[in-house]
Amino acid sequence: MKNQHKWLLAAAVAMTASVALQAPAMADPGDSTSVAVTVEIEPIREPGVLAMSIAANSVALTEDEATLETREFNGTLPTVTVTDTRTLEEVPGGAAWAVLGNATDFAGDSGQAPISAGHLGWKPNLIDGGETGLVAEGEEVVTVLDAPTQPGNNVGLVDQELLVSTFDSSAVTGGAYTVNANLFLRTPLDVAAGSYASTLTLSLFE
Repeated sequence: MKNQHKWLLAAAVAMTASVALQAPAMADPGDSTSVAVTVEIEPIREPGVLAMSIAANSVALTEDEATLETREFNGTLPTVTVTDTRTLEEVPGGAAWAVLGNATDFAGDSGQAPISAGHLGWKPNLIDGGETGLVAEGEEVVTVLDAPTQPGNNVGLVDQELLVSTFDSSAVTGGAYTVNANLFLRTPLDVAAGSYASTLTLSLFE
């Protein structure tokens, strides 16, 4: 009986060993699974800019009434727009911007003597300065044939003269501001007849 028990135990061990040595189960051919891969791509954010544009690239001056000493020709500077699309973080600390203008001499088309830029003046006119009150037009600049209306302003547009400005860029960022100017050319009565042309250059600085 004791020997029979040993034989049954040996058989059970052998059977267990036989089961443990069987090959692992394999997946059926063609079985598959998938993994979703996602990504969130933010739109490219362009940095804001401070920019200037002008409504037209020319203006014709037309004659007004002459005085006993001068002839006068008037026109309106096309509307100038200063746009600032920057965020507050993009504006340098303590920055201020300004648009300045100066003109070349009026050259004649038939060899007549030029008319100096000192004979061209302007009176800036702020059209839309926003709600802050921090955008302002420049002062009037009259011609060399005029008595000054402000100390020393009878020089014409020879050097860079102020059209519009702000003293605090950060306070007016995100807006668009418009300005034009009354232009006037004053010449002596004996100015030579003919066509003349000058280039008025506007520059935005910060």
